[in-house]
Amino acid sequence: MVRRFLAAGLLAAFCIAGHAACDTGLAERMHAKLHPQRALDHERAVCDPWRGLPGRFIVVLPMPRPSSEPGAAQFDLDVLVVQQADNGNTERAKIVSRLFEESALIEDTVRIGEIKVDTARYTLAADARAFGVRILRQGSSRANPYSEETLTLYVPQGQKLAKVLDALPVTLERGEWDTNCTGNFETVRGTLSVARGSTHSGYADLILREARSKSRSAPQGEECATHERAPTFKSSVLRYDGAGYRVSKAVASD
Repeated sequence: MVRRFLAAGLLAAFCIAGHAACDTGLAERMHAKLHPQRALDHERAVCDPWRGLPGRFIVVLPMPRPSSEPGAAQFDLDVLVVQQADNGNTERAKIVSRLFEESALIEDTVRIGEIKVDTARYTLAADARAFGVRILRQGSSRANPYSEETLTLYVPQGQKLAKVLDALPVTLERGEWDTNCTGNFETVRGTLSVARGSTHSGYADLILREARSKSRSAPQGEECATHERAPTFKSSVLRYDGAGYRVSKAVASD
């Protein structure tokens, strides 16, 4: 019981220290160090501790690019794995791995709502642990509501970050209606997990499980009634081909 309490206390202290390191401006310091002449989108910039790896943080820096198109925007994206100094001094934080991409994000009628770090245990091999970056995009049309979340996985390979899964849609919500009652709606929610087996590439297979539901709304007397269809379920295998993961085939259907 004492050991459990001690472990829980240490974990809580680590989480508090981790968030404190980000709150002290680690993302801003990395931006100032790497891109002193560039603007940073502070609203969407992310800094999170990498759970299970003491002192290690994931920093995502979105930077707007000049655009001549009204209502459209592009962003360069710098994704960093940073090792914090033992004494917590953010000035001495060291970049362990990094991937910089030009025009990685495009925003037009569909807005980039939020960028989040996913530190679930994506252990792809004994020496390869991935982390995810989730990007939420939202439409602006009331008559055609739209929301999508994608997941990208990165694996540190020395000083470089390898993108092994690129913008996999894991959540989708969309519809079309008359803004009063009548309309059709669809929701897809997916979860990604690491399979026990692997292909010849040496990286574990990934399993994507999806639940899809549809509904229709229509006037019924003086009320608006919604009719839900029975949800459908599907599982797919994603296999690493040496360059990235690809959806290969359905493995189950419930």
